[in-house]
Amino acid sequence: METFDKRQVPVLLREALAVDVYLTDEFVKLVEKILPLRQLKVHYKVLEISCHGIPWLATSLVLIWVLNSKSLYQMQINLLLGLLLDIILVSVLKAATRRRRPAVNDDPFAIGPDKYAFPSGHASRAAFIVYFFFYLWPVPWLYTPPLLAWLFSVCVSRLLMRRHHILDVVAGALLGSFEGLIIGYIYLEQATCVNLISWITDENMDN
Repeated sequence: METFDKRQVPVLLREALAVDVYLTDEFVKLVEKILPLRQLKVHYKVLEISCHGIPWLATSLVLIWVLNSKSLYQMQINLLLGLLLDIILVSVLKAATRRRRPAVNDDPFAIGPDKYAFPSGHASRAAFIVYFFFYLWPVPWLYTPPLLAWLFSVCVSRLLMRRHHILDVVAGALLGSFEGLIIGYIYLEQATCVNLISWITDENMDN
């Protein structure tokens, strides 16, 4: 029964994955020789939490009610849709590919498909958020360097924490950009977002 359940991976794909594993391992070893890993481990963990799906979803929902600003509803609802789309796509791809992580994952939120590596959900989420605030709801240019630095740091930290391989992170970043394109295509209008929140909260709101 066990042999029947084993998937047959094409030779070329298996070789490509092997190269990916090798390059990832060499990259991490090289960086560990330069950087004090133990001292930076706390920073890596902070970056991991800063781009975790659960805090982003919870914070987005809370801010809709706390800020209660109609001028922000369009941004908040479309961002929330993008975060939900990211979770769905990443979960489906992880369940389909079932690629194992480089090391044991000690993330307490890692259940179900999130136990797998491909693609990186943190990389896709960070790329989507940066895309969103660059193109869909542009923020002042002053925030551009911090956002790019955050995206880069999140992606690299996923490798240094041995959560993902290089291909996982690259695929995640590309997926996040693709999600941004999708949300940009279906971007909900202000009136639609106001009506949606009015329906959810059961409150009448004047447009």
